[in-house]
Formats: sequence, C-alpha cells, structure tokens
Amino acid sequence: MTTFVLVHGAWQGGWCWKRVAAVLRRAGHEVFTPTLTGLGERAHLFDEKIDLDTHIQDVLGVIYCEELSDIILCGHSYGGVVITGVADKVPDQIHSLVYLDALVPANGQSALDLLPTKIATGLRKSAQGEGGSRVPPGSAEAFGVSIENQTWVDRRCVDHPFRSFEQPVSLKDNWKLIHRYIYIYATGWSPGIGKPFFKCFHEEKSWRVFSLPCGHDVMIDMPKDLAKILISLI
Repeated sequence: MTTFVLVHGAWQGGWCWKRVAAVLRRAGHEVFTPTLTGLGERAHLFDEKIDLDTHIQDVLGVIYCEELSDIILCGHSYGGVVITGVADKVPDQIHSLVYLDALVPANGQSALDLLPTKIATGLRKSAQGEGGSRVPPGSAEAFGVSIENQTWVDRRCVDHPFRSFEQPVSLKDNWKLIHRYIYIYATGWSPGIGKPFFKCFHEEKSWRVFSLPCGHDVMIDMPKDLAKILISLI
C-alpha cells in the first residue's frame, strides 16, 4: 500500500480529486485530499489574512496528525507552490513529488511571479473585497474543462485568498533531497502554464515528465489516466 497526498489548486478543494482518489483506493492505496483553508468545504473560514504559509501548514497538519511517511505528494496548479513548501519542511517523509500542470517555485518566488504576466495582472485586477483579498474563480470553460464537467466545476469553485498568490515561498532547498520528481503537463489548455516547466524538466535527468491531451484540470477530465501515472511511480 502506498500513501498519496493530493493537493488541489486555486479556487477548488479536495472535492476535485474525488475520481482519482476512487481509482487509487480501489487499487488498495491510502489517499488524503486535504482542502486548503478558505476553499471548498472550508470556504466559511475565509479570511483576508490567509496566505501561502497557511496552506502549507494545512498540508503539514495532515502529514503530522495522520503520521504519514513515504508519501507520493502531488500538487495541481497553484498547489505546486504549496507542495514545494511542504516538501522543504519534511523531505524525509516524502518519496516522490508530483507537479500536475503546476507551478514549481524557487526560493523567494510567489505564484504571481511564476504565472504568465497577462494572467498575473488579471488576478491582481480581479481581486475584490476589503483590501483586495478575494479573487473570484474563472469559468471552467476558460480552463479547458470538458463540457460535461463544466457545470460541476463552476458550481464548486469559490473565491481564492489573494495573499496566497502574492506571498513568496521561503525555501532552504531541502525539497531537492527527495527521491523523485515528476512533472505532468496538460497539453490541451491554451495558456499552457505548465509548458515552460515541462520543457525545462524534460532536459533534467533527475525528473520524469509526462504529458496528457487534456485541459488544465486533468484530475477531473482524465482521472483514470492520471491515476495510472501515479500508480506507475510506486
């Protein structure tokens, strides 16, 4: 049995991993899908003070309280920044790091630093509420989600705390001590935030790279294919 911890991206929650988690559990694995503070079923906890450190602590809390080790830790999109921060603090408890069409930061970089300028500018302009603390979700269609899943995704997405996008991650590069690194690029989404990372890591011997013909939300539109890749890492 292998332990998977799957971390969602912006605007979503642990719910987005439902289909992938089901496949992994049927295969006999242990799966945790934490929801970051202020999102998903924890949207009622939204506060303008929520930042990247809050979300890193959310995942660390699951690892500590569930006493997890030898983890395959996967982060989607913004979740890539979160899992890097987590892995830097507990590298000995993580077997593999998986970035699912995700942002991969260096020390001192924020999600806004890593996104294409047009997208980062749009997030800043769309921030609402007191002090510009909330960023409303974009449509599922804009993220390349399949037509049959768009209504479900739009219904579940909520405002995201802006401070978590702008706070730089603080790393000591302990995360680079982890056994394996994997990048999965979703090729069917035109903004292609994963493309530069995929191209970079394709040349790195320490990384394994995959691509799937899918919009940004691979775990929703291609759960079986994603689960197959994750299981192959065991």
